[in-house]
Amino acid sequence: MAEMPSKHICLGILAHVDAGKTTLAESMLYRQGSIRTMGRVDHGNAFLDNYELERARGITIFSKQALLSLGDKEVTILDTPGHVDFSAEMERTLQVLDYAILVISQADGIQGHVLTLWKLLQRYRIPVFLFVNKMDQEGAGREAVLARLQEQLSEHCLDFGVPPEHLYENLAMCDEETLEQYLQTEIVTDDEIRRLIRERRVFPCCFGSALKDLGVEEFLSVLSRYTSVPVYPEEFAAQVYKVSRDVQGNRLTHLKITGGSLKVKTALDVGKIDQIRIYSGANYQVVQEVQAGSICAVTGLSDILPGKGLGAQEDGAQPSLEPVLRYRIRLPEGCDVHGMLAKLRQLEEEDPLLRISWEEDAGEIHAQVMGAVQMEVLQSIIKERFGTEVSFGKGSIVYKETITEPVEGVGHFEPLRHYAEVHLLLEPGARGSGLVFDTAVSEDELDRNWQRLILTNLAEKQHVGVLTGAPLTDMKITVIAGKAHLKHTEGGDFREATWRAVRQGLRSTESILLEPVYEFRLEVPQENIGRAMADLTRMHGIFSQPEQEGLLSVLRGTVPAASVGDYQREVTAYTKGCGHLICSLKGYEPCHNQEEIIAASGYDPETDVRNPSGSVFCAHGAGFYVPWDSVRDHMHLESRFPVKDVKALQEPQTAPVRVSSSMASGGWTTDKELEEIFTRTYGAGKEARSGWGRSRFAPAPAAQAGNVKKPRREVLKEEYLLVDGYNIIFAWEELRELARINIESARGRLMDILCNYQGFRKNTVILVFDAYKVEGGTGSVQKYHNIYVVYTREAETADQYIEKAVHKISPEHHVTVATSDALEQMIIWGAGASRMSAAGLLAEIDAACSEIRRDYLTGQKYTGEKLFDKLPEDLAALMEDIRLGRKSFSE
Repeated sequence: MAEMPSKHICLGILAHVDAGKTTLAESMLYRQGSIRTMGRVDHGNAFLDNYELERARGITIFSKQALLSLGDKEVTILDTPGHVDFSAEMERTLQVLDYAILVISQADGIQGHVLTLWKLLQRYRIPVFLFVNKMDQEGAGREAVLARLQEQLSEHCLDFGVPPEHLYENLAMCDEETLEQYLQTEIVTDDEIRRLIRERRVFPCCFGSALKDLGVEEFLSVLSRYTSVPVYPEEFAAQVYKVSRDVQGNRLTHLKITGGSLKVKTALDVGKIDQIRIYSGANYQVVQEVQAGSICAVTGLSDILPGKGLGAQEDGAQPSLEPVLRYRIRLPEGCDVHGMLAKLRQLEEEDPLLRISWEEDAGEIHAQVMGAVQMEVLQSIIKERFGTEVSFGKGSIVYKETITEPVEGVGHFEPLRHYAEVHLLLEPGARGSGLVFDTAVSEDELDRNWQRLILTNLAEKQHVGVLTGAPLTDMKITVIAGKAHLKHTEGGDFREATWRAVRQGLRSTESILLEPVYEFRLEVPQENIGRAMADLTRMHGIFSQPEQEGLLSVLRGTVPAASVGDYQREVTAYTKGCGHLICSLKGYEPCHNQEEIIAASGYDPETDVRNPSGSVFCAHGAGFYVPWDSVRDHMHLESRFPVKDVKALQEPQTAPVRVSSSMASGGWTTDKELEEIFTRTYGAGKEARSGWGRSRFAPAPAAQAGNVKKPRREVLKEEYLLVDGYNIIFAWEELRELARINIESARGRLMDILCNYQGFRKNTVILVFDAYKVEGGTGSVQKYHNIYVVYTREAETADQYIEKAVHKISPEHHVTVATSDALEQMIIWGAGASRMSAAGLLAEIDAACSEIRRDYLTGQKYTGEKLFDKLPEDLAALMEDIRLGRKSFSE
């Protein structure tokens, strides 16, 4: 038996499927002498693809490890799945990495899954080395590829294939401390470069061909030179990232030691270590002890699941990628359903996101999967391991539920000789936060052991909502009060009281249904962009204005997963193979058709006997049931939180109204920006002024006397012009040409044109610019001379802001929207506003300029005053000079 050296680095390899990730791992292992021959994925003899199913399909399904020496460091390589259906396996591996290698195919470019991987690496704060593969194939050159990496991933992606001294200046620009050092010494030391990489301030890029072994040696040299060994604490700690079984059926728990060391026969809270294995491919060696930084597999632990921490290690973060499809598993006739359920639980241990569930009423087993490929692999594994051929029924979307307002939930369980009461504070959490449990009770009020038991009871169950029975998410549940009996309380009493408190709280507040939402990138030829936008609108998508990339138009945005279906095939059909749709899970957002889904589910919380909302109290030696809406009248502890009127909550809950399918989900939360414009312009009142365009009249009301209808002229409504800034810039030739040079100049020029126009027409002009790509942007409203300039918040487009404004102000004012977006024109027309194309606005402004020129050159009066009195001072002075002949109009 061998012992592992102490200088360890854990290096993960990630990529989109077919980018050459496993081939690069093979080449690295071969170069460093870890394997004698270099296998190939397409030949079915790759060292790391050692499962028959992987070799047959030519893809990595399970993460595997291999060992290689890199200078004085021992490196564990973790090869992760590249197919999106096995993203959960990949994400679990990220939690134990010291560094990551992101492989990008030069031939395929930066695909959707690559962007997902980049976000995950950012989330887990993992330093990244990039290897651009397949550089031997025809395609973009090295500089063009690097430019795309800097544009789509990070501007700090730097080419490390050049001598270090050629990098110094670019490295110095990535960090202030490094810049100061460089200005003093004119060099950047290796230690400083290692720090920049470790802190994710620099992302080294190398180029080559893994299949032809080009550039791999240089890449290994970069890894050896610029990686550093982490410092670990002396106290034992370990992170579980995977559970599997060997060919004999032994349960293997895969760990990274994150502190101290681990020896055979060590007794942990979850079991005793029987054996420690260090795997490399399909082979392993048994060791007596492993040091911090090592990756190993142990036997003897039977209950712990991936993501859990051992010793001083805290549990890992909840995965951000999860299945959104749920399928019924169809068993062959005569199969023992309960026996198969127990076997499938083993697969759930290895992949907790499968979420194997038993539907008792229907007598069915259900599982959650990421897609068709994972489903086929699961079928093969069940047949290989358990000798049973299964099939899958029709899939359904996995919805979730959460609450909109904080509420106190009360649970009481007191049948004869039992007692427990629990008060919980349920609070809505941020999107994607999952369920968080905490306690805020003094130990003088409730013993610490009981509090721990309540938290355990909260965590051990998948809580479901009261709308459709879907899983709960995005909530914080805090224990705020509790009571036990010195003689009669048992552990199970608190379980019953706790679960009932959750349900009682849910019934006492408002819930909403959440649906999975994809981020998408849709590329279509320019002639198909109208069809694509119409389709996405029908699918309740939210998207930005099209961007031009060569001959293709690109749409980006979000769309409900339930609406996507087989849309990729539709795209391929109507674009004749030229279109491409890339989707990745963004998360869960309020459901666009909540009422429809609730009605279709047929769920009734009153009849859900597995999740009761009421409580059990005791009187005269017998227990009696109290419904959820009367529990507060019987509880033994005082309420710690204001109580809502539960009678009002018995009314049917309805989904939020969506006025437009392209409206941002957060666009209706506040009208503060619009109110600020109205108040600053006119004060709090609604005084009307003379308009600037055609008059608007309301239908004449009936006269009070004799019911004689007399025509009565309404006060002219206030005139508003809303301008879609970037749409106008790219529609007007002058501004479009200017934008190619400097977009800021184009914006400023449009703002000046509209200022002059407003000075003549005396309307209210609101110019709206997209800022939806500005990360963390909160939006702003600025006064620019005599117009208002709005920059939308992150994830909100100009279209969405304008729609909101139209719906807000069109009932009281005359609103015109200037845009050449046909879809937007239809929407604002339906909302009661007037439409004006970009060409129409240009013609209107030209006409105004002509009128200004004519009136000023002739000295005519306009509505009793000189027209130039209405203009900004600089323009008025210029026009006066023209009228008096001091300057020509061309000047």
